[in-house]
Amino acid sequence: MQQRFVGTSGLRVSALALGTMGWGVETDADTARAQLGAFLDAGGTTVDTAVSYGEGRSEAILGSMIGDVVARSEVVLVSKAGISHRRGRRMVDTSRRAMLAGLDATLARLRTDHLDLWLTHVWDDNVPLDETLSALELAVTTGRVRYAGVSNYNGWQLARAATLCDAALVANQVEYSLLQRGVEHEVVPAAEHMGSGLLAWAPLGRGVLTGKYRRSVPTDSRGASKTMAGYVEPYLGASAASITEALATAAKGLDRQPLDVALSWLLAQNNVAGAIVGPRTIEQLEQILASSLEPLPEQIAEVLEEVSATRR
Repeated sequence: MQQRFVGTSGLRVSALALGTMGWGVETDADTARAQLGAFLDAGGTTVDTAVSYGEGRSEAILGSMIGDVVARSEVVLVSKAGISHRRGRRMVDTSRRAMLAGLDATLARLRTDHLDLWLTHVWDDNVPLDETLSALELAVTTGRVRYAGVSNYNGWQLARAATLCDAALVANQVEYSLLQRGVEHEVVPAAEHMGSGLLAWAPLGRGVLTGKYRRSVPTDSRGASKTMAGYVEPYLGASAASITEALATAAKGLDRQPLDVALSWLLAQNNVAGAIVGPRTIEQLEQILASSLEPLPEQIAEVLEEVSATRR
């Protein structure tokens, strides 16, 4: 699997990163272990998690495999702090206290003394930006974090943070796919200007770009789940359907899977360092890893650009 630099930094990540949002919730520990093994065998190096995923269970499951399934030196660990979930309630707190406490808990669960990349998970209007950034700076200067970045920041937020932070903000993790191209208006230009790379979450449109929702909502899918249906629902409308159909037509013409074409399109976009895939099952991951990720023919790329273009 191709290794790519993140922005203008020296940090390298695999073109596909293994997302673990569902570990400990939708995906049990045994399946997670099988996923990590398959991902590593395919040349993947980068694994993405967060304090909030499964209320810490995702990090704990991943940590149980460090030194067993994979040596610490052979994996790029990415985690995030600033959001927590307790008893079904979502809480945002990017204060220095909460961020550094989150980092300490992350390192303990992952059974390591450092992260390769640590991100503030979200912008927080209730905390001064310089306070949040001071936590990132301290984490880097003390060696607990090799590189720092942000997540879900819009264009002006990224530019402001990168200007104020003494530590380089090498990445912005944002949602980006053929079904969500809003980041191209401000986030992409800001990231290019500030030297930050983009790590795209939900690169398959929350599963919709695989084509499995074209005719109906499968009973075993997130779209049919009581807890996850709201996550998928925004992309089940007519606009998304037209993009999904165009993608399916392009994939058929290329004798490739729709998810392969969707990922190939995304990885060719400006400043995208990697795409974070979050399969629930080993079968889903194997299908993703079978993708060629070859560049698309120019004519096909142009058609997909046109049908999925967003307006301001």
